[in-house]
Amino acid sequence: MIRRASFVFTALVALAACETPVPDSGAGVGFGSYADYQAQREAQLIAQGEGGGDVAGSLDARAISPETASATGAPADPTGQLGDEALAAIGQAPAAVTNSVGISAENDFSAVSSERSIEQDAALVAANRQQYQVIEPTAVPARPSGTSPTLVQYALSTTNNVGQPIYSRLVVGADARAARACGKYPSPDKAQSDFLANGGPQRNAKGLDPDGDGFACSWDPRPFRLAAQARVSQ
Repeated sequence: MIRRASFVFTALVALAACETPVPDSGAGVGFGSYADYQAQREAQLIAQGEGGGDVAGSLDARAISPETASATGAPADPTGQLGDEALAAIGQAPAAVTNSVGISAENDFSAVSSERSIEQDAALVAANRQQYQVIEPTAVPARPSGTSPTLVQYALSTTNNVGQPIYSRLVVGADARAARACGKYPSPDKAQSDFLANGGPQRNAKGLDPDGDGFACSWDPRPFRLAAQARVSQ
């Protein structure tokens, strides 16, 4: 038992001796201080820019730390918002942006002013105002009077429902005759107007009202009645 415990202890000591030490993450990777590395890298990038090389790198060349400014003579700007003069000092003055498309004549004051002056605009507005014509409202013309009432007048003058007989129609085969006669009209309104113009509703000269309700070819007065009631309620 003692030998086994001694063997286990020896194995643990050997494993502890072989364990790789964990590096200090705060010391940086390959350098002692990140601030020192940044200053050295900025100085290197600026030196490349002065020699005509490419200034673009992993760091923003526009952001110049105070340490680099003291080493290179460039103005310090940790925010990275350098002006044109400061950028020119380190070879980074941006090129002027040009608009190849240009702006429209409507947005160009010089182009608009060359086409027409303010006085000419005022004269044009005055000329347009002189051409205005004010039309005064006139009275609504009266409806042409005739011997038969209009559909609206007749619908509002009746109270019976469709199919409720009021007038006597004792004619053999009246339904068949009404079916043939109603087929000649494009709509029930046309049939009702012709029915009233030929003596209806008292007379049924063309056989358009076989049941004697006063409505030809299933014409319905209820829409006119409902419209009149809605207007009164308003």
